[in-house]
Amino acid sequence: MAPTQLALLVLLAPLASAAVIALFLRRHGGLASMLSVLAAAVVAGAGLVLVFGGQRFNASMPWLQMGSFTLSLGFKFDDLAALMLSVVGVVGLAVHVFSLGYMHDDGARGRYFGGLSIFMFSMLGIVLADNLLMIFVFWELVGFSSYLLINHYHEKQSAADASKKAFIVNRVGDFGFLLGILWCYWSLGTVNLSEIAVAAEGGKVIAAGIPLLLFCGAIGKSAQMPLHVWLPDAMEGPTPVSALIHAATMVAAGIYMLCRIEPLFAAAPQALTAVLWIGTVTAVYAAFCAIVQSDIKKVLAYSTLSQLGYMVAAFGLGALTIDHSHGDGVVHSVTFAAGAGAAMFHLTTHAFFKALLFLGSGAVIHACHHEQDIFRMGGLKKLPITFITFTLGVLAIIGTPGLAGFFSKDAILYLAFANNKAVFGLLAFTAVLTAFYMIRMWKLVFLGTPRSENASHAHEGGISLLAPLIVLAVLAVVGGYTGTYGRLAGSFADLIPVAHGSDHTVILVTSIVVLLVGAGAAWVFYTPAPKDALATRVPGAFAGLTLVKESFDGIYGYYVAKVQQRLAMLLNFVEQIILSGLVIRGVAGLVGLVGMGARALHVGSLHVYVYWFLLGVALFWGFAAGVF
Repeated sequence: MAPTQLALLVLLAPLASAAVIALFLRRHGGLASMLSVLAAAVVAGAGLVLVFGGQRFNASMPWLQMGSFTLSLGFKFDDLAALMLSVVGVVGLAVHVFSLGYMHDDGARGRYFGGLSIFMFSMLGIVLADNLLMIFVFWELVGFSSYLLINHYHEKQSAADASKKAFIVNRVGDFGFLLGILWCYWSLGTVNLSEIAVAAEGGKVIAAGIPLLLFCGAIGKSAQMPLHVWLPDAMEGPTPVSALIHAATMVAAGIYMLCRIEPLFAAAPQALTAVLWIGTVTAVYAAFCAIVQSDIKKVLAYSTLSQLGYMVAAFGLGALTIDHSHGDGVVHSVTFAAGAGAAMFHLTTHAFFKALLFLGSGAVIHACHHEQDIFRMGGLKKLPITFITFTLGVLAIIGTPGLAGFFSKDAILYLAFANNKAVFGLLAFTAVLTAFYMIRMWKLVFLGTPRSENASHAHEGGISLLAPLIVLAVLAVVGGYTGTYGRLAGSFADLIPVAHGSDHTVILVTSIVVLLVGAGAAWVFYTPAPKDALATRVPGAFAGLTLVKESFDGIYGYYVAKVQQRLAMLLNFVEQIILSGLVIRGVAGLVGLVGMGARALHVGSLHVYVYWFLLGVALFWGFAAGVF
């Protein structure tokens, strides 16, 4: 099968699954789940064949032509797309298999698996698209499918509110994204990714506003400040949805899109400063928020926010120049697009261990009969496979040497150390907080004795729940080795910065110190108990962190109630009184009066009509003779 045909198979298999489920299988959950899993298996299998086949290609066909403007639908399958396709395919299949067990008793699982399939189609469209407009179309489809899946439990008001919040907040970022696409076309005459790269690398002057407006889309989709507020609430959706959409794929689409338009940022490096600090501030802020969470999924949600901030900050750090010698005594300087490389490296490893953690939390929730409060768990190390795999995920995210997260986090810290010492300090501090809140959660969930009836009767799930955990745990261990990464990403792996000499020692020591400080502090401070030790021992700090967490929602709530709602009321008043009342009804009334007067002239008498005729002739003569 030709590569383009294989790419079409990868793209259209989940679309066919979603269409069949929507038309015929909504009330047949078993068949719908099997079909959706089969489509995910096709995506993973054909996608990996495409990735490891070594062929990279561009293919497109015209779809819409208006004058000189032609909108094409096409594929751009390079090393970057190959890496993202492998992540989406593997994690997507793992989530589908896990959902077989987790959603087995759900009465609406046909609708659920249909939503998963339409999401996979939308996400794959972003991965394979060769132009910004095509990315935008699938970008919006991803938002639509995310809305459906967050709102799966639509009978719950909190789920309905969360889905609406996610949809609205993302539209704010997407509006900026659309403006950036229009400005890009107006400035460069194209939205094709390859042509944009040629123009930017060829010395074309790029206004900083273009990449910054495009970055607005990433701020919304990847939940960066100030549009981060939707992601924690999105945990109202089923836990496998959180693993697929809100940890590994959809929220990573913003990072992927940034790497796609990296030449624009390289041509307008001043835009990178804004990207760098938005990512850094988000990473620190979300880590603080995670410390005071009691819902196991909310802890992981804020952790995802923080790790996404890490990736955005990595991209914002920009290029890196390394001096080295080939043994000929001549020092050569090589410049890497290291920010994009480090961001994608961490995106890949994070997808594996964060999907593992979310699915592991789903296994815990399932075992505890849908209990999500970590202070009502405890003693769950009796679930051996869940305990071991979840522990590996925790060790990976806190940067334990040898595991996936260690390598990708160190790549970012090395790049920050080389390019911006202030950002390096903040990201290292974020790593301390990450180790602190993750060990806190792990200890409260798995150690000690059960603190609720549900935890006491918890038991290990079936094979469909455990097999994905084992696969993702293996990837969380080996996914960070450059050989594995290089095989997945081809030459794109060369963009990963490599630390040398004393810098390598500094980063290694820093990583070990922040790991030991954060994890050690959480181990000493927290004991398995029904109440938060921070709230009881240091209530002021707990209240302050809670206020920090709730501040943005409070600000947005105030804006909506005091500004937006009142403006809407004013506009409604103007519409009702002036437009509907004075203008529309007034004109209608005037026309009605003229009509009534005109009807009064029709009396049915020939003599009266003769008089009106004579009066008309006289008036006409007056105008013709210039009397009036």
